[in-house]
Amino acid sequence: MKTNPGRFFEDYRLGEVIAHAVPRTLSGGERALYHALYPARHALYSSDPFAQACGLPRAPVEDLAAFHTVFGKSVPDISLNAVANLGYAEGRWLAPVYAGDTLRAESTVIGLKENSNGASGVVWVRTRGINQHGGAVLEYVRWVMVRKRRVEAPAPETVVPTLSPVVAPEALVLPEGLDFRRYDFAQAGERHRWGDYTVGEQIDHVDGVTVEEAEHMLATRLWQNTAKVHFDATARPDGRRLIYGGHVISLARALSFNGLANAQMLVALNAGAHANPCFAGDTVRAWSEVLGKAETAAPGVGALRLRLVASRGEAFALRGADGKYLPEVLLDLDYWVLMPL
Repeated sequence: MKTNPGRFFEDYRLGEVIAHAVPRTLSGGERALYHALYPARHALYSSDPFAQACGLPRAPVEDLAAFHTVFGKSVPDISLNAVANLGYAEGRWLAPVYAGDTLRAESTVIGLKENSNGASGVVWVRTRGINQHGGAVLEYVRWVMVRKRRVEAPAPETVVPTLSPVVAPEALVLPEGLDFRRYDFAQAGERHRWGDYTVGEQIDHVDGVTVEEAEHMLATRLWQNTAKVHFDATARPDGRRLIYGGHVISLARALSFNGLANAQMLVALNAGAHANPCFAGDTVRAWSEVLGKAETAAPGVGALRLRLVASRGEAFALRGADGKYLPEVLLDLDYWVLMPL
C-alpha cells in the first residue's frame, strides 16, 4: 500500500520523535495572503521601516503565520484522523521568522490516554519549528483526540503530562535587538502603552468577521493543513466542514487590533482551548482580558499577558453557571505579547 491513511491512536508510542515532511520556504507571498485572509494590520509586521525603528532588520512574518506553517507540517502525522484539536500549552516563539526562511517541524509524543468509549484517545505532543540554520523558532504542546483504527486494539499505558499553566515571564525569549524607545505610536494606530493597561481590565474589540467557506479553504490549503474534517464534508456525521481552529485564532488576533494595536509581538502561548466548533456563516467577534504584566530586559519593552476570547455571542460572556464554556464561545486563548512602555 503506497497511500498514507494517517496515524491512528494505537500507532503512537510514548517518547517517539516524529520528523514531519515537506519543509517550506516562506516569502512575502505568505505575508500578503495572511493580510488578505485576516484584517491584520499590526505595524511591526506591515512595515520594514517601522520594524527597523524597533531594532529589527525588517518586518518579520506574522508570528501566527509561522505557527500555522509549523502546525500544518505536523497534521499528516498527528491529526489527520483527529476528532478535534483540544488545547495548547507551554508555547514560546523563540526567534522571528523572515521572508526567505525555511521551516520544518518535528514532534515528540509526551502523553497518551485512551478514552472511555474505546474508539479514540488523546495524544499529547511537543512540536518544534526549526529554520534552515537548525535553530528553533517556536515550540508548543498540543493535545488531540484521535480515532482508533480498531476499537479492539489494546490501549497503551496512560501517561498524562504535567504542563505549566503559564510561561514564566523570565522564560520569555525576546528578539535580539528589539528596542521600543523610538516607537511611533501615530504609525502604529493607537496611543495606549503598557502602563495604560491594568490587570483585570476587559476590552471589547467591537468588530466582527463572518467566516466564509472560500476563505477558510484557502487558509487551510495555504498552511498545508490536511486534516480531513476541514476538507471532507463526509468526515463528520453532520456533514459540515469544521473551520480550522488556527483560522479562528488569527481572526481573533486581528480583531484585537482595535484596543490592542500596540500589542506587537506574540512571545508565548500559555494555554488555549477551542471551546466549540466554528462553521461557515458564523460571525466571529473578540474580546480580551488583561491577566498579568511583566517588565523585560529589552529597552522600552513590556510584556502583557492577555486572555483572547473569540465568540459568536456577547463580549465578556465566557462560562455558564455550570462552569462550562457557553455554546457561543469558540476560542479561549492565554498568551504573552510585547508592548512599548
